[in-house]
Amino acid sequence: MKIVVIPGDGIGPETMATTVDVLEAASKRFNLNLDLQHDIAGHESLKRNGATVTPELLEKVRAADGLMLGPMATYDFKDEAKGEVNPSKFFRKSLDLYANIRPARTYPGMPARLGEFDLVVVRENTEGFYADRNVESGGSEMLITPDVVISLRRITRLCCERIARSAFELAMTRKKHVTIVHKANVLKIADGMFIDICHQVGKEFPEVTIDDFIVDAMMAHVVRAPQRFDVIVTTNMFGDILSDLTAELSGSLGLGGSLNAGTDHAMGQAAHGSAPDIAGQNIANPFSLILSAAMLLGWYGQRKGQQAFNDAAAAIFDVVADAIAAGEATRDVGGKLGTKETGEAVVRRLAAG
Repeated sequence: MKIVVIPGDGIGPETMATTVDVLEAASKRFNLNLDLQHDIAGHESLKRNGATVTPELLEKVRAADGLMLGPMATYDFKDEAKGEVNPSKFFRKSLDLYANIRPARTYPGMPARLGEFDLVVVRENTEGFYADRNVESGGSEMLITPDVVISLRRITRLCCERIARSAFELAMTRKKHVTIVHKANVLKIADGMFIDICHQVGKEFPEVTIDDFIVDAMMAHVVRAPQRFDVIVTTNMFGDILSDLTAELSGSLGLGGSLNAGTDHAMGQAAHGSAPDIAGQNIANPFSLILSAAMLLGWYGQRKGQQAFNDAAAAIFDVVADAIAAGEATRDVGGKLGTKETGEAVVRRLAAG
């Protein structure tokens, strides 16, 4: 399996270094023969190449089996004419990574303020209210007058169908429950279509229970009783917000793994940002990126029918949970270790089998 590895900005190089160590340990234990191809994007690429991402990098990623993208300073990149392209958006759009899979679960050894839960947010990733990815060129925000802005939202049948199918297929491997989150009381046409299509796809999965909630009500329900949910499917912006919330409810955004998947490509990416204020201090939590790497291995294993990759992914999930329970973690999740030392603890556990 060829994986392009891009460390990113801020805390990215630190957390990616530990993630690479974990991937190499998994490759050795499970005979995965991983080929990790290192490259750059973001500020480092802007400095060297005059652009945060290059056409050559995109072709390299397309030729690989997966991408690990470290946290990027996306807020810094404002002018695409100057090469300041948001790398996360760039790869999601260029590779058509339409499904953002964001698990959130509680871990033994950490306070479960809302009780134990294990859920997944399945977020549409390529359209919606995101002005930088729902038109062919430019953006879909318009300055009508100096005091009036219009932002367009795109919802298509294709994108609704494929994100719904991703959610129902995932639910069949879990507790067979899909919750549709929407704002159809206000966005009657677009979210009305989204709900209808989700139910249509759901008819192909008669074993799966389906319910739906308006997004504002859902926020209240998920902080009151997250254990009532299994797979949550929703549109882009609602999913962006909801997945950060559920990750934080599990104990920390630093525990939020994230996979961006399409038909032919996938990208592992931490749920959090580049946190430049703590960069270089060896205190950043690497678990989000490590868990995202495990998800990428699992995606490849399922797609290629190679059980060793599924076993490696499961082992990484297990050793991360064991490390948290033992306090072998960074301070934000109850441990006393640094970034590097946390990664070393995971590698020891993974190598020990």
